[in-house]
Parts: sequence; C-alpha cells; structure tokens
Amino acid sequence: MSSAYPEFRVARCTRYRYRYSECRRCADACPHQAIGLTDEGAAVDQVRCRNCALCVSACRTGAWAADGFKPIDLLRQAIKQKAFSFSCAPSGVAADAIVPCLGALDGVTLAYLARRGIPVTLHGSQHCGQCEHGPRGAEQLALNLEAMELLRQGMDEQQRAGVELAVDAQSAGTAPRGAAFAGARRQLFRRFVGRGVDAATGAAAPSEAQPIPEKAIRAGAYAVTEQRELLHIVCRRDEDQAWPLPLHDGLPAMGLSLSAGCTACEACFRACPTGALHIRENPSDWALLFRADRCVACGVCLEVCQPRVLDAQAEFDARPERPERVLHSLCKQRCGRCDRFFVSSSPQPVCPVCHDDEDAFSAIFG
Repeated sequence: MSSAYPEFRVARCTRYRYRYSECRRCADACPHQAIGLTDEGAAVDQVRCRNCALCVSACRTGAWAADGFKPIDLLRQAIKQKAFSFSCAPSGVAADAIVPCLGALDGVTLAYLARRGIPVTLHGSQHCGQCEHGPRGAEQLALNLEAMELLRQGMDEQQRAGVELAVDAQSAGTAPRGAAFAGARRQLFRRFVGRGVDAATGAAAPSEAQPIPEKAIRAGAYAVTEQRELLHIVCRRDEDQAWPLPLHDGLPAMGLSLSAGCTACEACFRACPTGALHIRENPSDWALLFRADRCVACGVCLEVCQPRVLDAQAEFDARPERPERVLHSLCKQRCGRCDRFFVSSSPQPVCPVCHDDEDAFSAIFG
C-alpha cells in the first residue's frame, strides 16, 4: 500500500464550485480530523492523515484520489476470479486484496461484483473496535453495505441468486447493518430535506431571494466519477422496466424536481460539477435540463438555489438509459432598449443589462 497522501483535485470539489457550500462529507468521514475545509475546497494535514481512504469513498464528486486505493484496479483483479476476498490493512488478515479500510469499499463497487455473481468476503471488520480508523470506518462500512443492499434489491431473481457477501461474524457488534453514519446523515438531512426547515424558520420566500454573487460560483471542467459510471452498469436493464431507488447517502445518484418560483438565474447549472444540469438555448426558447445519468448527488445545486425550488426526490428511476428531462422552460423576450433577446421568469420591458445601466445612472446622477 502506498504511503502517499490523498490527492485533492480542487476543481471537482463542491466547496470550490460554490464558495458557500456546506458540504463536509470528507471531513465527516475522516477518523483522524486530518481534513481542513475552506470556501475554496479542502486540504489534508499530513501529520494527522493515516491513509485510510475514507475521504475517497465519501466524496461524491471525486475530489479525493489515492494512489494506494483504486477501486477500478481492484475490480479488474476481482472479475478474473470465481470468488474474491478483501481485508483491511490494520487487521493483518490475508485476502485476495488488501485495502486501507473496509469502509472505503463503496456500495456501488460491491453491487457490481454482486451483479456479476462473484461471491465476496470481507475480512477484518472484527478489528474495528481496536483500529485507529474505527468507529468511523465501521460506520462507513455499514452505510456502504446498506447502499449495496438497495442496489441488490433492484436486480432480477437470476442476478440475486448469484449474490453472496460474507462479513466476519464478530463484526455484528461493531458495525450493525443499517447503522447510520451520524455526520453524513445530518448533512443529508440539512441539504436534501431542509426545505421544510427553511420554511419553518422563516427563510426568504422565492420573491425575496437574493441573487448569488458572481464570484461565489467558480468555473471548472465537468467530470463524472468512476463510481457513477460503474452505477450505470449496475442499474442497466435490458427490458423497459423502471429501477426504483430511494435517496441514500451511500449512493452517487439522485432525482431532481423543480417547483414553481424558478428565477432562471442559472446558478444551479453553473455550480454543477458534472454537467448533470445544463442549459439548452435557441433563438426563441430557453430550457434547464437534467441528465440523471451524470448526477452524483453532491447536492450543490440544492444549496445554490436561492428560491429554494429545486428539490431531491425521495425515490427515482435509477436506469441510465432515461433521456434528459426538462425541469424548466421559458420563451425568450426582446429588450425594448438594446433589442437583445433575454430570459426572465416574468415579462420585463428591458433586459437585465439595460436595467442595471438604469440603476447605475440613477445612483450617479439621481
């Protein structure tokens, strides 16, 4: 296992894409308090870091990567065998593959092996109580096993018949199945279900929402993670049949809905790190579209939406074959002053540029 520290790819981080983001998945997952967060991303403290790779597993956008832990390489090794076993490095137990921590094995990777009918055994979880990575590692493992089980339930009977995943018996008292990772669950509630909380605490109504400052959103290249691409394979169906999947903090997938009140500010599109949200324009129309097969459930679009009209669906169709969906569409208007086309949620006599010019002129000359 490499002693190199995890690499942070800043352009993929939601805290970089949106400077007011409250995402702290990596910091919550780290057992050693080795990750510091800022409004420009995150940084690892090499003195504290123990290379457990839990930050790599927890991050939805692939902002963290580790040379000593590459799930795709592990899969290439596993699919060549009829059965496969993992063990964590701290336990010292022999296995086909040694990983820094069992909690770093995400639910999608385990579900992929299950779909291929490869029996998998996880060794070393009985060591979590004495391990320097526990109980965070044990809790993350329980979350990932829960996510794997949700995906397994969507498989047909023939695929489920080949599923076999064994965990050391002693692990039952250390990482109970379905155990919630408290920090991640709190974050999930705050970011995905917090719309009702906003209303109860008197958050701004859609008409009173303030626009996002331009410098609050930083541009970056789109990137879809390997884990999300692997989920495409796991959830693919040959027949035209839905694959219902509930929102879960251990899965890089989410469905979106948009209620009335969208201001067409495009902040969600600009902050999205994967291109799941994008804009389609022609001379007469504007539309906000959602590609579910690119969404990794990072939730930055929900944070950046000031009218609070964008929401995560409690359950969605996880099939990757679905076409992109129009969330909002508007007809373009023509400015009565500069004659340019523009988009607005309500009829306006002039475009925002000309309106800003009028405000600036009034502020200077009265």
